[in-house]
Amino acid sequence: MELQFFLNDLPGNDFNLVFRSLDRLQELTADRRLQYYVAGMPGSFYTRLFPCRSVHLFHSSYSLMWRSKKLSLVATIHYGSYQFSYRGFVTSGEKKVPDELSRGAYLNEESIYIGKSTPPAVIKLYQEEYHKDLSLFLTLRFNELVRGGHMVLTFLGRKSKDMLLHGEASSMWDLLAQALLSLVLKGLVEKEKLVSFNLPFYAPSMDEVKAVVEENNLFNVEHMSVFESSWDPQDDDTNDDVVLGCSSSGLNVARCIRAVAEPLIKKHFGEAILDDLFMVYASMISKHLKKAKAKYPIIIIYLKAKH
Repeated sequence: MELQFFLNDLPGNDFNLVFRSLDRLQELTADRRLQYYVAGMPGSFYTRLFPCRSVHLFHSSYSLMWRSKKLSLVATIHYGSYQFSYRGFVTSGEKKVPDELSRGAYLNEESIYIGKSTPPAVIKLYQEEYHKDLSLFLTLRFNELVRGGHMVLTFLGRKSKDMLLHGEASSMWDLLAQALLSLVLKGLVEKEKLVSFNLPFYAPSMDEVKAVVEENNLFNVEHMSVFESSWDPQDDDTNDDVVLGCSSSGLNVARCIRAVAEPLIKKHFGEAILDDLFMVYASMISKHLKKAKAKYPIIIIYLKAKH
């Protein structure tokens, strides 16, 4: 059996670093009968990436909560005299907020995401952008799937239908907003810069996701569920609500969020504030974790193409 995997990201990603990291994996699997090959597929998943009817499986992991434009995985399997293609998709890419927000037509002054003070018009913009993005993603992937092909999508969401109850995903960004505000008070960041900064992020409810899939009418929902994941990627015991090392966990979370959000913050605020910002952010997260372990809901949905 032979497999080929395609890793997809925007062309600006450091594919060479990814490929170098695979050397150790190849050493570990060298004595096994399974042969696999890895290649890169640069491009946004909000565009076509593969030929029509050429993919058996797409897998998007922790990406579809980011608005507009996001690693992919493809395998061609040979077994005896038989051959078939197995391709999976994991997303990553350029992110943007709704156009009206980026132009300043609407303001979300006290939040960088959706909070209690967020105007209804801003919430509606986020909802509409999410609807368009997910519908486009489904349509593009459907055209690339073989008949009866599958997709597994995993992304941050929310348990409640209530738009203002985004739970811990919202709390995570509220703390980042507070850290930015602390730099405003110190004179390190202009207030106008903070007011005009909005995250290209949206955590949908299960009902919202299902509604878009049904309206798109290209896939059947084979399975859909929600589970919880700790903020700290090194603390996977979600059954325990106690954080033993709040300081170290706070630092872990801050590093994780920095890896995700740094390009957005750097572009909007400049590079000079990054170290100070995430030092303050780590401290705020540590205090937050003293109350209870922070978790965010993760939605997983398994889809099968209708025809």
